[in-house]
Amino acid sequence: MKIDGYDILRHGLQVLAFCCVVAVFTTMIWSTGGYWRQLLYSVCIGGLTWLTIEFGRLLVPSEHCHRDPTRDGHGWPKGWRGLLLTAIGIAVGFLGGSWLAARLLGETTRMPTHDLRLALLVTIAAGVTASFYFHARGRQAALQAHIAAAERDAAQARLMLLQSQLKPHMLFNTLANLRALISVDPAAAQQMLDCLVDYLRATLGGSRATLHPLADEFARLADYLELIAVRMGPRLTYRLDLPDALRAAQVPTLLLQPLVENAIRHGLEPQVAGGNVQVSAQATADGTRLALQVRNSGAPLAALLPHADTAPGRSFGLTQVRERLRTLYGDEASFELTSDDAGHTCANITLPLQ
Repeated sequence: MKIDGYDILRHGLQVLAFCCVVAVFTTMIWSTGGYWRQLLYSVCIGGLTWLTIEFGRLLVPSEHCHRDPTRDGHGWPKGWRGLLLTAIGIAVGFLGGSWLAARLLGETTRMPTHDLRLALLVTIAAGVTASFYFHARGRQAALQAHIAAAERDAAQARLMLLQSQLKPHMLFNTLANLRALISVDPAAAQQMLDCLVDYLRATLGGSRATLHPLADEFARLADYLELIAVRMGPRLTYRLDLPDALRAAQVPTLLLQPLVENAIRHGLEPQVAGGNVQVSAQATADGTRLALQVRNSGAPLAALLPHADTAPGRSFGLTQVRERLRTLYGDEASFELTSDDAGHTCANITLPLQ
């Protein structure tokens, strides 16, 4: 069982502060010897009580303890086990601590029965109070850990749902293009079908992980662009710029594909001459963030924005990107459509560099 030294020290200081407060009250009851004598008794009794409980709970199986993330799931014992451990700790602390303090002070006189009973009551009250405090803290930590785990599971499920929607969307778009090509150019349609089979084999058979290396993302984009190039021919040119230093950077799977699909479908296809799609990646100046861009030389941004949220298929891609970035990174990621100096439309993503 892993023991967190910092956590032990923190608890020990809390117990020491509590013993200082208890010594104030015991000094009011037994003024003989003053505060420092009572403090020594309080520290010896309280310290042994705490050490017995602190390390004794490690002997209790973790399945009978509240979940505590600072102890690999080993928190305060549940039910009667916690009560029994508290009773044992108080007994060991009272007997052992009283004996230790008396030896340190050189006292040999036996405490009167009345004072002994009163001291035991004080020890029980203090031990129960301190144990209740740590028990409440343990339950609070367990509850917070449970809430955090539930939030992570919900976020993971949402990401998987968003990711699962991307592949059918891309497939339907491609099949629609293939259907249109069959009657016009059967040979090109067959070539496109072969490319589609290769693309699906690489994509659908891949990992279901939420993140993957940027190199894999660019490889899937290259497959997809080759697929579309069969239909568009010389009307489509593309360029993928991925520095070697960023190939292992982790990004959400299929993050850029809906942006490339939008760039082709709504930016290049409406243009008779077609155009160029450029996908690039670079690290920001401080080296902590990753900047991704999908740029197309087709329809200008001014012509696309009025219909960005209403055109069929277009809002799906943009919404997917925004939702996945927000779920994974919160406010640490951004997405925006801009226009460069040449008037070309640019989809820009910035996210933490992992």
